[in-house]
Amino acid sequence: MAKATKKQALGRGLSALLNDTREDINSVSDRNAEKLVGNIIEIELGHIEVNPFQPRTNFNEESLRELAGSISELGVIQPITVRKLEGNKFQLVSGERRYRASKINGLQTIPAYIRIANDQEMLEMALVENIQRKDLDPIEIALSYQQLINEVKLTQEKLSIRVGKNRSTVTNFLRLLKLDPIIQSGIRDGFLSMGHGRALINVYDPDVQLEIYQRILKDKLSVRQTEQLVKNLKDGKPIDKNNNVTKEIPKYIKKGIKEISTYLGHKVDVKISVNEKGKIIIPFHSQEDFIRIKKLLE
Repeated sequence: MAKATKKQALGRGLSALLNDTREDINSVSDRNAEKLVGNIIEIELGHIEVNPFQPRTNFNEESLRELAGSISELGVIQPITVRKLEGNKFQLVSGERRYRASKINGLQTIPAYIRIANDQEMLEMALVENIQRKDLDPIEIALSYQQLINEVKLTQEKLSIRVGKNRSTVTNFLRLLKLDPIIQSGIRDGFLSMGHGRALINVYDPDVQLEIYQRILKDKLSVRQTEQLVKNLKDGKPIDKNNNVTKEIPKYIKKGIKEISTYLGHKVDVKISVNEKGKIIIPFHSQEDFIRIKKLLE
């Protein structure tokens, strides 16, 4: 019982600190800062504003409703992080999905970890925290990397250390921003993968990029097929709008061709298109060889 009373008293004390405008806490050196900064307290949702440095722009509504359902059952298990503004106002550092889901549930308050940070620190914390998420699309990650480079003045080398990624990984994401905006939108919407985007980066003409992009969507080209299409283009072969790109040979065909080759005594070739149609090519070296193969096929 005494333990519960102590906890309630602490809550009232923190609440009083937040509402006492005469002793506003704006830095760790201010009086009573240690009682607020670094503590987890319940904050009214109406006193929290979203982070203007938030690099994430897409919030899946279905995913938010699922999170809201979880919060309804279990509450907010992991507190959000906010920075203290003037008076009893706060700004999100991380946890916008939890914040949004709590609003969907109609909650009045949310547990929050209090920090004091300037705009530069806010930007860096928000960007790095978001980069670590697993559900960001490749373009969001690339934009976050670019913003860290521009705003925090990091080199790619320092950025790779800060986010815990290889330098080459950081470079590959940043290169996606060279793609036509329509293709970037296609990656964000899941119409094509980062691998498709990396293949398209090697095409410098935006119009040709878009032409290949449309081809990827139309024929459902794999990354490998896209890479082959780009290679053909670089080798001087125009994009064939009528014929399908050569499709990667499935394992069952590879196994069958090996057996046919053994039976015929020749290495047999096969070509297969995107629509699963194909042809078997049987070579012969003379009239006698042709007649021999013909008899085997009778």
